[in-house]
Order: sequence, then structure tokens, then C-alpha cells
Amino acid sequence: MATRVGLPGVLAHGMLTMGLAVETIVEWLGDSGRILEYGVRFTRPVVVDAESGATVHVVAKVGAVEETALRVDLTVDLQCPDHFAPDTPLSASKNYLDLKHAATAALPEGLHFTLIEAVADHICETLFLADERVLRVQVKIVKLAIAEAGESIGITLVRHRR
Repeated sequence: MATRVGLPGVLAHGMLTMGLAVETIVEWLGDSGRILEYGVRFTRPVVVDAESGATVHVVAKVGAVEETALRVDLTVDLQCPDHFAPDTPLSASKNYLDLKHAATAALPEGLHFTLIEAVADHICETLFLADERVLRVQVKIVKLAIAEAGESIGITLVRHRR
């Protein structure tokens, strides 16, 4: 039916894709009520192969929140092939848990960073060391404790692989 109306085949509905993506975040947070805002941009249809199904790769800007202290947003540019075939393994994409780890557990416990820029630098270095495909990292740290009325007060640091 889909091909008769000009579509490439059976498609996964965008809302299904959106739900699958947010489900991974809910599992991480442990409570869907902690998600205050969630948005997506649909860039192309997800074609579902009749035999093998479909694999949805979640590529996200991950924000880690530490109770009213900071919000850390990461954007990572990867060296990728020109095209991903339907059978491309998950290892070809960046696992969002790696991003979460860089912004949380990889920060040395008990170490005080005087400058927020030093925290951002540590996150960048963690991502560069963990995956040679990482070409560029942008770290935006917002100090939620001093932000009012939706302001974003903080820094954005961009580092490129040397």
C-alpha cells in the first residue's frame, strides 16, 4: 500500500520513533516526571523492512542535570561513513551512555574544579580518548542556580581533535 502512494515502503510513525527515543532517557532517569521538556526534529522517514525490521539510532544532545546546580549539554561530531546501510551495527553510532558517562561518572570524585571551563575541558578529553571517531565536542554548561526566567547563564566550550 505504501509504495502505491509513492512512499519507499512501510514507515514507522514519527511518534513511535519519538517514544522509543525518550524511553531510553526515562530508563536512565528512573522517573518520566523528571523530563520537563522533550523535542524532536524528524529529518527523514524510518523505512521498516518487511524481513529485518528497522533499527532506530538515537542521536541526541544529552543534558545531564544535577539537581538545580548545572545542566551540561553535549554535541559531538563523529567521523562517519557517507551512508549507513540497513544492516549497519549499533557500534557504528555513538552510544548516548558514553556521553552521559563523560558528563557524570568520568568526572573525578572529590576533585574541585575552580573553573567551569576546566569541567568542560575534562568532558571533551574524556570523549576524545574514548572514541577516535570523535572529531569535535561542544560542551555547554548552564548554571541553573543563577538562571532566572528561562535564561541560560553559563559557558560554551568547543574543542577539535588535534
